[in-house]
Amino acid sequence: MPTVASTLVSALDELGVRQVWGVVGDALNPITDAIRRQDTLEWIGVRHEEAAAFAAGAQAQLTGSLGVCMGTVGPGSLHLLNGLYDAKKSHAPVLAICGQVPTSEMWSNFFQEVDNDAVFADVAVYHATVTAPGQLPYLLQQAVNTALARRGVAVLTVPGDIGDQDVPDHHVSFALPHSGQVAAPADVAAAAALLNDAEKVTMLVGCGARTARDEVLAVAKSLAAPMVLTLKGKEGLEGDNPYQVGQSGLIGNPAAHLALHQADALLLVGTDFPYRDWLPQDKKVVQLDTRPEHVGRRLPVTAALIGDAKGTLAQLLPQLQRRSDTAFLDHHRHEFDLWHAAQRRLTDPDHDRKLLGRIRKKLDNPDELIRPEVVAAAIDAAAVEDAIFTSDTGMSTVWLSRFVEMRGRRRLLGSYNLGSMANAMPQALGASALDRDRQVIAFCGDGGLMMLLGDLRTAVTYRLPVTFVVFNNGRLGMVKLEQEQSGLPEYGTELDNPDLAAVATACGLRARTVTHADDVAEAVAEALEHDGPVLLDFRTNPEEISIPPKPTVEQGWGFAIAKLKENLISRE
Repeated sequence: MPTVASTLVSALDELGVRQVWGVVGDALNPITDAIRRQDTLEWIGVRHEEAAAFAAGAQAQLTGSLGVCMGTVGPGSLHLLNGLYDAKKSHAPVLAICGQVPTSEMWSNFFQEVDNDAVFADVAVYHATVTAPGQLPYLLQQAVNTALARRGVAVLTVPGDIGDQDVPDHHVSFALPHSGQVAAPADVAAAAALLNDAEKVTMLVGCGARTARDEVLAVAKSLAAPMVLTLKGKEGLEGDNPYQVGQSGLIGNPAAHLALHQADALLLVGTDFPYRDWLPQDKKVVQLDTRPEHVGRRLPVTAALIGDAKGTLAQLLPQLQRRSDTAFLDHHRHEFDLWHAAQRRLTDPDHDRKLLGRIRKKLDNPDELIRPEVVAAAIDAAAVEDAIFTSDTGMSTVWLSRFVEMRGRRRLLGSYNLGSMANAMPQALGASALDRDRQVIAFCGDGGLMMLLGDLRTAVTYRLPVTFVVFNNGRLGMVKLEQEQSGLPEYGTELDNPDLAAVATACGLRARTVTHADDVAEAVAEALEHDGPVLLDFRTNPEEISIPPKPTVEQGWGFAIAKLKENLISRE
């Protein structure tokens, strides 16, 4: 007769789950043993459960199907929380299987006992505890169906005495959701009328439009609209797009900022861009999203379209009046090209040896460290057209957003809604486990990498050929910038790092430290050709400044005051 553990494992296998991530022990032992006794489901034992949750969330985002992680009793399950919150905010369907003390000891303040249903209530769209073996089939069905339907986290808790108990033979089946709802015809007509009446329209497009590339470009052409892409919208929409003008927000550029603010109307497609301060609040707005709760929570919306981007835009397109005047689009595309060309100058390894570069480096790079722009551009040039990129929150994301183009079938992952540190490395592990022949590149900050450093060994143990690119500036770079823009001297951001290449080598990776810009391209090419995990430790300039699209007088004054304070402190 099947057990709770074997029933659970067989059901996940039939669903198509290929890996389960976690740390073994206690209540999970019957489940991991059931995984051991079959051939198609791979157990990947990480060194920290947070890495397991990030990896499972990455797999869910890349495939659209269920990612699975496990944490054992008490602390093991608690360690999952940060990665699960990232999955929640990224709308990634993840099943977390959590251990619990034996049922006879529940509610007795037993060793390691934690009330999982209370702890995970906020992060989970579904949570339940199996208290009798006969409950397993239908609780598992509810957990998985809810995670898939609501694109969120489900937590199923299994006490220590339940996993190896028999379950009456019961086939577990799952209801896979179908998308494709199109907005109501009357709403489409109202949106078309608004857009046709506006003289200048700008589009803000996010990852919800990823599968509607042709329709998005056709609408932009019809409206002669510049297209601002969110960071997550880069994937699938950035490459070979004659309408896009880059990103807005702190990682953005002046052309995107002005395109939003100088328009008469905005068309938001598949985005819940969270930064209200970067959005004009006085425009007529059409917002298209599959989730009604997203509509109107960032901007007042004049016309709402609730539906799938591809189908709804296909209905909208014939009702739009084709524009022959492209002056508004051309102007902002030109401004974007000028800004981009200026940025690209910093990617030249010889930049600091040229006249303007020599002047600039005396101010911001006297130690002649590598400019991070050089690293990001070299990776963009060398990476294949179906590479998967992950990036740590902070400056690593800035350099990726500006210098890595999501062309071809490239994919992009990051903690872009939760904003956690330490996500790039475990997300890259999850991506690589899906296809060990596919190129996966992690843009790691030195601070982020150090948080979960032990899971570098996971890449070796499970033969995951990730290239870990470390922007090692010895700083929490984004925090440093925040402090200085506020007029505060840098404090608490300096990192006393070990030799990261030596640590990676000790963990079994191929590793290299790069200290000169002239060596960057060769090091990147060599790493990407290696059939195994590699770490590149680039010693980058901590003074490199990411200027926001519209710097304020207060930010500039604050930065000047901060630098004066830092100089005074350094002389004490």
